Amino acid sequence: MDRLTSTTVIPNAFGGGRDDIFMQFSIIWDLIKAPLIVPLLRLAVAICLIMSLMLFIERVYMGIVIVLVKLLGRKPEKRYKWEPLKDDVELGNSAYPMVLVQIPMYNEREVYRLSIGAACGLSWPSDRIIIQVLDDSTDPTIKDMVEVECQRWASKGINIKYEIRDNRNGYKAGALKEGMKKSYVKHCDYVAIFDADFQPEPDFLWRTIPFLTHNPELALVQARWKFVNSDECLMTRMQEMSLDYHFTVEQEVGSSTYAFFGFNGTAGVWRISALSEAGGWKDRTTVEDMDLAVRASLKGWKFVYIGNLKVKNELPSTLKAYRYQQHRWSCGPANLFRKMLMEIVKNKKVTLWKKVHVIYSFFWVRKIVAHIVTFIFYCVVMPATVLVPEVEVPKWGSVYIPSIITLLNAVGTPRSLHLIVFWILFENVMSLHRTKATFIGLLEAGRVNEWIVTEKLGDAFKIKATKAPRKPRFRIGERLHLLELGTGAYLFFCGCYDLAFGKNHYFLFLFTQSIAFSIVGFGYVGTVVPHT
Repeated sequence: MDRLTSTTVIPNAFGGGRDDIFMQFSIIWDLIKAPLIVPLLRLAVAICLIMSLMLFIERVYMGIVIVLVKLLGRKPEKRYKWEPLKDDVELGNSAYPMVLVQIPMYNEREVYRLSIGAACGLSWPSDRIIIQVLDDSTDPTIKDMVEVECQRWASKGINIKYEIRDNRNGYKAGALKEGMKKSYVKHCDYVAIFDADFQPEPDFLWRTIPFLTHNPELALVQARWKFVNSDECLMTRMQEMSLDYHFTVEQEVGSSTYAFFGFNGTAGVWRISALSEAGGWKDRTTVEDMDLAVRASLKGWKFVYIGNLKVKNELPSTLKAYRYQQHRWSCGPANLFRKMLMEIVKNKKVTLWKKVHVIYSFFWVRKIVAHIVTFIFYCVVMPATVLVPEVEVPKWGSVYIPSIITLLNAVGTPRSLHLIVFWILFENVMSLHRTKATFIGLLEAGRVNEWIVTEKLGDAFKIKATKAPRKPRFRIGERLHLLELGTGAYLFFCGCYDLAFGKNHYFLFLFTQSIAFSIVGFGYVGTVVPHT
């Protein structure tokens, strides 16, 4: 009888323990809610609304500029002098400027033939062009393959140089800097740069060099990227939408208004004298291309963006590669902003308005605020208001502004408008990593100079698609991403609370966000091929 009694008491004891814990938590929550949580959350909402307005005004401003550029027909050929280079009977080929083409690469097994072949196929007088392959590969087999490929093109009469280093100091910036030190570069006037997965069309130089030869104030001609694998999976389609906006709007606006924008690191041609005057390549951040562009602009040089000149390249097709790329692209600009802020403020060669544009629009709003407000506001603060009904987010801040910003972002890729919901969810998930990387750059924390080369597959993904699929293996740390899973669980909890007790009616948004974070958390993004 005693044994029977004891077994009936144990569950009650556990139940009572749980009730005590929940009661204690409820008491603590009630004690700190009014004096602490509510004021802090209201402050967070106010700050996020201010940042949302900053981003909204910036997007609307760029939209207006783009409309005016299109209506007024302000093409680069009309803003600057452009006419094709002509033959000179007396001077012969020496009338053409000497062009250096640099191709930095690192263990590019899948794409080295494509990039070297495209560079060697550029149409330009053969004695006025030098192809320079800067191979930092650490795999001896790949090194040998790249060298053999260079020798093959050299045997066809192409002036191609294969350059290697005994270290990887400075990564890409270090390789480009070493390449510029070669004796034969002293005779070159311009340098075209292509990453290992880029394939320029044969007429690339004929369309870009005339801008530099006829306009001595121009330092850089930037072409647009064309993505050869955008239809590979849903993740690449999402990337295409984001990058199309960058090229269609951001680069075009910068070129049309202040003749300044961030160099994309590839598919561009630099005037070597401008590059040298700006101090050459520096490896102090992971965005050496942006660093050079800002320094050259502060010297008074101008840039032009050619939107109708497209260079084929590849998007990251795996979540791992994309995460590393986004870390570099988010951390680097924030760190560069920290390093160059006072240098920009003190500069005396550019106008006050250009300084404001570089500091406020280019860096602060686009590179810092855009990342932080996307994650903090939509994935942390707004869900928190479900748990604290005393704090409300006005409808213009929770619905109207984000909707307009989203539509303005989507105009760059009209063919993907039906995927806009997926794009919103994907961007919100990736904003977690961009926000983390931004703070790492601003604070110069541990991974501030982390450089991991983006994996490129070339035609390999086509070959792999024909092979029998293997059963995926789950590995902790390889497929499981705790930050996304934790955020997903938080959003799911807020959604359940809103559905049961709340009045904000965010639960549908919260549930879909939770699912998106969970999918990425388990590493399954990029496995769905969309209909084109």
